[in-house]
Amino acid sequence: MKLNRTLIISVFIVASCGLAYELIMAALASYLLGDSILQFSSIIGLYLFAMGIGAHLTRYIKDEDALTRFIEIELLVGVIGGLSALLLFVAFGLSAAPFRTLLYALVLIVGTVVGMEIPLVMRVLNQQQADFKELVSRVLTFDYLGALAVSLLFPLVLAPRLGMARSALLFGLLNAAVAVLTAKIFRRQLPRYAAIQIRGTAVLAVLAVAFIYANHITFRAEQSYFGDPVVYESHSPYQRLVVTQWKDDVRLYLNGNLQFSSRDEARYHEALVLPAMQMAERPQRVLILGGGDGLAAREVLKYPSVEHITLVDLDPDMTRTFTTSATLSRLNEGSLSHPKVQVVNDDAAKWLEGNRHQFDVIIIDLPDPANFSLGKLYSVPMYRLVARHLAPQGRVVVQSTSPYFAPNAYWSVVATLEAAGLHTAPYHVYVPSFGEWGFVLAARENHFPLPQRFDVPTRFLNAQTAAEMFRFPPDMARRQVEPNYLNTQILVSYFEQDWSEVMR
Repeated sequence: MKLNRTLIISVFIVASCGLAYELIMAALASYLLGDSILQFSSIIGLYLFAMGIGAHLTRYIKDEDALTRFIEIELLVGVIGGLSALLLFVAFGLSAAPFRTLLYALVLIVGTVVGMEIPLVMRVLNQQQADFKELVSRVLTFDYLGALAVSLLFPLVLAPRLGMARSALLFGLLNAAVAVLTAKIFRRQLPRYAAIQIRGTAVLAVLAVAFIYANHITFRAEQSYFGDPVVYESHSPYQRLVVTQWKDDVRLYLNGNLQFSSRDEARYHEALVLPAMQMAERPQRVLILGGGDGLAAREVLKYPSVEHITLVDLDPDMTRTFTTSATLSRLNEGSLSHPKVQVVNDDAAKWLEGNRHQFDVIIIDLPDPANFSLGKLYSVPMYRLVARHLAPQGRVVVQSTSPYFAPNAYWSVVATLEAAGLHTAPYHVYVPSFGEWGFVLAARENHFPLPQRFDVPTRFLNAQTAAEMFRFPPDMARRQVEPNYLNTQILVSYFEQDWSEVMR
């Protein structure tokens, strides 16, 4: 009975580890390759397929070898699964091509060996003369409980506190510990117990050393990928945040995508904020959706008429980092700590649904619509919700990706705002770090007077540069594209197609 109980507990642990590797590889792929739905779907599908292969392969293992093979497989899963995230970080530092090859190879290998675990455990338990009906019930119960435990622990505790590499290594250590403990308990039934213990100890030692140096290894890998020295990095439940610095150039990357360079971010943020602020009549209440770096808020605070700014950003790690870091808070001039600024960490759509305030200016500075979770924030229902919070003479401005590199996506944002009942004034600006970048002004009335001056200090904008922003050359002219509705999410398809053509 004690032996059976030990194996049942092992089922709980190995089920947790098996799901953990699947989640870690899917999360890493979505962080580094984008399109989280595609990455999670393809990796989960391939992983389950591989588990089926592994379960099938157990039919070729003799009953008398089942216990030994189970222990050996646990050690193998511990090594490959535990080191998987580290290997992927190193591969991505080289280039995206070996990363994709290694990613799918690891998914197949880990999925195959994980698929062998439960069938072998059930055969070992059956040899212990357990009741088969009770055996199946208990094994599957603990298997599902283990999956539930890690599905909660991974996003809430492990990913934000340990990061991907150390989380994978932690589960690798658990797999190896199960192997060593099982071998010790069943040592009388193992013909090569001493050899198994030596291998188990070696695997535990390798994984423990890797756990200690994991952050250093991932740091070096990211250095090679980002080029400039990484001065800060973190995982949150929502994204991977990396800050690099080379001399006076500070750069922010979210999930591997550049968000700004301190050398030219003034072009972007002045273009995003100042036209809308200048067109609004004495703006007093301002809403910023996204903009957790505080740079848009910095521009808004230049206007003395502003009484209150509400900044809604999903990720508390983002706003905390740009509040507490001396380097980053210098960039935003301490805007996130300003008494006029209220920071709310919440989903933008959810916050709008639960709030009834109206605003003179609404600034939407969200990441590009690279996946469906972001695409919903660029949809007709979202913009209708935004319009309900807009004062009668107010202005909305939306960061809208590049009209040059992603023209279909850009003009789809324009069409979406218009489908939501708003009038629009598209414009663009050249930002050296990004190239041509696009924005869209929107309002309830079709009145967008070009600013003849700016009442606040600027580094880039004046009456002439502002007028040029609203002129589009023929290669960025408006296209006939569809608005973005939730049931189709056509904007995400436009975005993927446009940028895939650029990368060819």
